[in-house]
Amino acid sequence: MASCHGTTGSGGDSDTGSDDSISLAVDSIVLCCPVPALFPDTVYPSAKSIVYKISGDTATDDNTAFCTDLYTDAPGAFTFRKGTMRQADFAGEVKGTPAHIRVDWKFTTGQDTTTTRFGRWGGGTGWTGQPLYVQWPDSCASAFRKAGVVTADFDGEEIIIGSLASEIYFLNPATGKQTRNPIEVGNPVKGTPSLDPTLNGNLYIGHGVPAREPFGTVAVNMFSNTVFHTFDRDDSAWRRWDAYDSSPLRVGKYLYRPGENGSIYKFEIGQSVLRLHSVMRYLIDGNAPGIEASMGVYLNYGFTADNCGNILAINLRNLKPVWCYKLGDDIDATPVLAEENDSVYLYTGCEIDMQGEGQARFVKLNAADGSCKWMATFDGMRFDKEGKHFDGGFYASALPGTGNCSDLIFTNCVFNTDGQNGALIALDRDSGELRYSVALRHYAWSSPVSFLNENNQMFILTADTYGFVYLINGMDGTIIDTLHVGGNFESSPVVFGNSAVVGSRGNSIYKLSII
Repeated sequence: MASCHGTTGSGGDSDTGSDDSISLAVDSIVLCCPVPALFPDTVYPSAKSIVYKISGDTATDDNTAFCTDLYTDAPGAFTFRKGTMRQADFAGEVKGTPAHIRVDWKFTTGQDTTTTRFGRWGGGTGWTGQPLYVQWPDSCASAFRKAGVVTADFDGEEIIIGSLASEIYFLNPATGKQTRNPIEVGNPVKGTPSLDPTLNGNLYIGHGVPAREPFGTVAVNMFSNTVFHTFDRDDSAWRRWDAYDSSPLRVGKYLYRPGENGSIYKFEIGQSVLRLHSVMRYLIDGNAPGIEASMGVYLNYGFTADNCGNILAINLRNLKPVWCYKLGDDIDATPVLAEENDSVYLYTGCEIDMQGEGQARFVKLNAADGSCKWMATFDGMRFDKEGKHFDGGFYASALPGTGNCSDLIFTNCVFNTDGQNGALIALDRDSGELRYSVALRHYAWSSPVSFLNENNQMFILTADTYGFVYLINGMDGTIIDTLHVGGNFESSPVVFGNSAVVGSRGNSIYKLSII
């Protein structure tokens, strides 16, 4: 792991995809040795119908860039669902059999009152909106204090939250007090930021709603609390929507960022510098899809999904498509990867959007070639109300079971068959059989998280869009406790110890403890 290092240089470096020459001081990274076997440079028949164009540096990178998962030893949760495989393995811990959910603190965000063609977005957090959690090493904490970028409430740990208020907030996990002044990033943030796992202080943020220009992405230097990079609207994109709800990932010296404009970007990372290395744009069945799901990564393959219902594997070495699986409807849920029986599998599900009324499909695919091991289907519909539509199906990302639930995989599904209802479902990981379903008070977009006790018993925390949070026994689906906290929980929680922090659409961020 690279040591903490920062710069106090001024920000404002703008990259719009041009070939301007940038001298790049690439972060030093200790890579594993020997290099493990990577996935092959294969294009399977399912991907051969994809029309794509790769611009920029088209050389194939060597194997060493992909042999080390930089998030494995990162001190905290630095991206959506914590790591490259998006498994949400936060290592939450409880003692014995917990009985209650407790609210420890509440933080109120500002509000963005700008009127856009999509309405006013206010404050709090949206989908996916997961906070980040970091335990800074002493070298970083000392550098922050010396630079004067942290408050007296900073004690080495921070919660980092992107907000619909167009600001990034920094909080003390123990107290909820602000550890830095909020950083204005220009537009409402719906997705989950990413913190660079090399501890270089780079924080990567995507805009969700165009309240003002420029609209695209920004990167913040946390050693100076300044924006050092902006990536504006891409006029070369094949789809005209430049939002970035996806939470980017660092692999080797590169940052991979899917966009909602039909493009997947690869940036080379330096100290307070990002340079566009290459970009892949694609069409499937004549459509340029948008990507809201975050990319999962295993070795040299990246896995994502788009709003035309395609699950896509790309070769990170050269950005070429590897395989494509068509699920038939909009996919926003992030693909989750899991190692099972010497193989790697991908789990995700689609919405009920284009169907109007139909089936939410949840699949388990072989990550190497995209072949389907099983598919589970759930009847549902899109719910239309007051000129708005609320899709059925899967917005939540899946949660692989651990401990005594290692044979299960969990997720939240929206049915809309009885008002706007939904449930937490548990599926058998081997067969796809439904083990149980737990009805929630309202549908849930928030992704479930887990806690283990000393006996390896698994407990699940999840939240719905009516402001209820639930503590559930993972083994049999028994609801242990339900608490109405308030607001609309579209966002997913981050977990540390026996606690979780989650934001709501009600301008509030909450810390919850499982006791």
